[in-house]
Amino acid sequence: MGLARRRRVLGYSQEKLAQLVGVDRTTVGRWESGRIAPQPTQRRALAAVLEISLAELDALLTSPRTVDAEERERQSGGPPDAGDPDEMIRREFLRLLSVSGALAALPVEEAEVLAEGVRRGSPADFARMNGHLWQVYQLARSKRSVYPVVRDQLSALTEALAGNRGSAQALLTAAADLFQLAGEVAFDADRYSNAVASYTLAATLGKDAGAYDLWACALVRHAYVEMAEHRYTQAAEVLGAAEALAGRGDDGLSTRHWVASVRAEAYAGLGDLSACERALDQAEEVRGLSPGAGNGGWLRFDGSRLAEERGARYVRLGRLDLAESTLKKALGQGILASGLSYRRRGAVLTDLAAIGARRGDPEQVVAYGSEAVELARTSSSGYAARRLRGLYNEFGPLHQDRRVAELGVEIVALSTSSREG
Repeated sequence: MGLARRRRVLGYSQEKLAQLVGVDRTTVGRWESGRIAPQPTQRRALAAVLEISLAELDALLTSPRTVDAEERERQSGGPPDAGDPDEMIRREFLRLLSVSGALAALPVEEAEVLAEGVRRGSPADFARMNGHLWQVYQLARSKRSVYPVVRDQLSALTEALAGNRGSAQALLTAAADLFQLAGEVAFDADRYSNAVASYTLAATLGKDAGAYDLWACALVRHAYVEMAEHRYTQAAEVLGAAEALAGRGDDGLSTRHWVASVRAEAYAGLGDLSACERALDQAEEVRGLSPGAGNGGWLRFDGSRLAEERGARYVRLGRLDLAESTLKKALGQGILASGLSYRRRGAVLTDLAAIGARRGDPEQVVAYGSEAVELARTSSSGYAARRLRGLYNEFGPLHQDRRVAELGVEIVALSTSSREG
C-alpha cells in the first residue's frame, strides 16, 4: 500500500492530511509522488495521523507500488502480513478452519462415534477456559497482555479438533468463542486485518455449530472494524445480517439488543438521528430481560453502557447539549469510576473533550483530554489511542492555544507508541 492509498483508506484528502500534519498540500503531493521525503520532525506526526508505526511509514515511503500491484492487493482484500507478529495466530486460524470444516461435514452419528470415549470433559474444559480468558481480558489494563494465553489456547484447541478429541459441535462452539476473543485483542491493538480474520472465522465456526447468537456476535464485532475505518454503510449491512441471525437465536439472551446498540452507532456515523434513536430505544429493552442475559464472555451486553453509548452517538450527530448531559451522567456512575474500566472511562472523557473542541473551549478540551491521555497511557490501549486521534482531529484553530498544542503533542506521541508497541 502506498502513502496515497493509506491516506484514502482513512478518508483524508491531501488538504486534510496536510492540515493535520502541519504542512502545505503540495508537500503531501510531493511525499506521495516520491519526489521528497518527510523531514525527521514531520515523520512522527505523519505516522500518527496515518495510524501506523514509524517502521511502517518507512516501508510506505521506500517501497513504491505499481498500479497493478495495488489492484491485486485490492482484489485480495489487503496486503499480506508476512512480517506481522500475529502471523502465527493467523496460520492457526486457517489451519483450524480447515480442520473444523472437515469435522462439520461429518454425519452426526459418525461424529458421535469419533467422540465416544473421549468425552471426559475436554469440550467443557475449553468452554471454562474461554470464560476465564474473557474475564482476564475484561479486567486487564493492557489488553495485549492476554495475547500469549489466547495463542496457546488456540493451538490446544486446534490439536483437539485435529485429533477428534471430543464432540465436534462443542469444539466448534469453543473455537468460535475463542476466535472472538482473539479478534478483540487484535482490534484493541489496531491490527484490523487480524481482527477481521478472527471474526470471519468465528462467524464461520458459529454457523457450522448452529450457534446463531455466537454467529451474530461475531458479525457485530466485524462491524466495529468497519466503523473504525469510517465504513458506516458496510457496517450497517453487516449488522442487518446480525439482526436476522439474532432473531433465530435465544430470546433469553441480549444478542438482539446488542445488535441494536451497535446499529445506533452506524446510524450516527451516517448522520441519521431518528434511526439512531430508534435503535437505542430497542437496545434499552435489554433491561426487561432476566439477569444473566449476557454470558460474560462473547456476549457481555447488559445495558450498563447505554448512557455512555448514547452520549457518544449524540457527539457524532452534533447534538452537543444532549451529549454532554448524558456523558456526565455516565461519568458519575460508580462502575466508570472504578480502575477496572479504564477504557470506558477514557472513551467518555475523550467524548467530553471533543464537545469542548467543537465549542472552541480550550479549558474543557485540556481538562478532559489530559485525563483521557493518562488513562490511555496506563492501559496501553490501541483503542483508546485511536479515540484520542479522533479528538486531535477536532482541535482545528485550538491548536493555537499552547495548552491544547501540548496535549496534541502527547496524543501524537501516544498514538505512535501504541502502533509500535
